[in-house]
Amino acid sequence: MRVLLLDDDPDLRGAVASHLRRQGMSVDEAGDLAGADERLRITGYDVAVLDRGLPDGDAAGLLRGLRADGVTVPVLFLTCRDQVGDRVTGLESGGDDYLGKPFATAELIARIRSLARRTPSVAPPVLALGDLEIDQARGAARRGGRVLTLTPKEYALLEHLVRNAGRVVSRQELLEHCWDEYEDPTSNVVEARIGRMRAKMGYPPLVHTVRGAGYLAALEA
Repeated sequence: MRVLLLDDDPDLRGAVASHLRRQGMSVDEAGDLAGADERLRITGYDVAVLDRGLPDGDAAGLLRGLRADGVTVPVLFLTCRDQVGDRVTGLESGGDDYLGKPFATAELIARIRSLARRTPSVAPPVLALGDLEIDQARGAARRGGRVLTLTPKEYALLEHLVRNAGRVVSRQELLEHCWDEYEDPTSNVVEARIGRMRAKMGYPPLVHTVRGAGYLAALEA
């Protein structure tokens, strides 16, 4: 899952981004509306988390413009502006959820995952492929009832592949959805991570290499 986080407080933004990355999310950060606007128009994020009181304006106004231009990314406002009128304004501008500061990190993570599950391209809360189950709400995977001890990045790769089961997913798509602009993946990082993920999943394989095209999550290649 790839998330955009907009907040002008670098310490808070960095702390929140670190928590999200530990949950297997890829996070791009922006400190002003201009930076957020540019990223939201060129990158297909699963969720955007926006503060409202930015040095260059109110993110509610930014979102109105994005919605008018057809940008449909689910948006969670995370802000100190938490009066009833503020929440109404945020939701009427096109926001999907609203969480006031201070907040509990666990609740923020749960709300982000909930928003991601609402998008048309995302399957129900528990994804299943054969005896593999992925609990998106908890960020956990089981196979044959056994918990898979995946790293956050391995989980992110598996989740994206199973969300798109039956469709070949290119290496570039995996890089775009499972890594962020602050990471510098090496040339074979996708292959290496998927190799370790497969080893942990056991036999028979559920993630298959399609030579020259990418990877396929399916019961049979």
